[in-house]
Amino acid sequence: MEADGGARGNPGPAGYGAVVRSPSGDVLAERSEALGITTNNVAEYRGLIAGLQAAVDLGAAEVDVRMDSKLVVEQMSGRWQIKNAGLRPLAAEAAALVDRLDRVTFTWIPRERNKHADALANAAMDAAAGIAPVSSAEPAAASAPRSWEPRPLEGATRLVLVRHGETALTSQGRYSGRGNVPLSTVGEAQATAAGVVVAARAPDVVAVVTSPLARCVSTAEAIATELGGGVPVRVEDDLIECDFGEWEGLTFAEVRSRWAAELDAWLADPSVAPPGGESFTAVATRARRATSMLMATYPSSAVVVVSHVSPIKLILQDALAGGPGFLHRLYLDPAGVSTVDYWPDGGVAVRTVNDTSHLR
Repeated sequence: MEADGGARGNPGPAGYGAVVRSPSGDVLAERSEALGITTNNVAEYRGLIAGLQAAVDLGAAEVDVRMDSKLVVEQMSGRWQIKNAGLRPLAAEAAALVDRLDRVTFTWIPRERNKHADALANAAMDAAAGIAPVSSAEPAAASAPRSWEPRPLEGATRLVLVRHGETALTSQGRYSGRGNVPLSTVGEAQATAAGVVVAARAPDVVAVVTSPLARCVSTAEAIATELGGGVPVRVEDDLIECDFGEWEGLTFAEVRSRWAAELDAWLADPSVAPPGGESFTAVATRARRATSMLMATYPSSAVVVVSHVSPIKLILQDALAGGPGFLHRLYLDPAGVSTVDYWPDGGVAVRTVNDTSHLR
């Protein structure tokens, strides 16, 4: 069981997330909740309690608790005293759940290994702060200012969204998530072509921001070259592709033949993750966080964003105020270009979606 919690401000708008996995890594349950105003440590304990309760409800006998909170792990292991009186009732509640299980171990893990629970906790913190989730039926973009007339670009941040070029897995119709596959020869040419069209249509780009995976970094570098060489390339971890878990590298047909029920559940509900992987709800949290960061970092500027199918689809879903079905109706080609403008008052204008004219 992985758990996390946090508060923006400490104390501040708080929430937790917890994930229960089978020994093979399959996601058995996800739990998250907005807690209102409280502290990081309270939220972390609440995440622990929710995860333990979920494990008990599933009939687990042995649980390995993994958290990036050193305080919770050490206190629950009995090595640190619980000096904060406000945490003692929470620790007692967690201990009561531990007593209902045959064996429980507590392991500290670095934050980068707790990303699933962290994403759920961040979504819960967004809810506590009154920020609507990207994957909700009524995205935040739906409440943006409405107008029929075109708006001047003054003050807007323009995101030029580019999917990376083709790889060997792309051309074979295989799930390609966290695997660090390089661009194919065709993909390299597509990346250069994308750079040419971006340079022609958005010559005032101030930065190229990319997923850390090689196929995106190579695409970003090709685009930066076409922009003239003076535009920096910056890596942003939140732009990384969805983790497809056990489906990584398999064809769609292979997944259907081996995980038919799990695939149907995944397609029907964005909160469902592939076995051992990441849900679209978690990816949506990252995508919104990246978009907010880009707007804050590059106000009134144009930025190229090089990413993958899932994050780009979720950014466009939010921009177009679409529901979860949007994800399965939009197709994004390798090196396809989409353009979205964002204004500080919440205004959004989608200019292009999956433009591939430069690839013909």
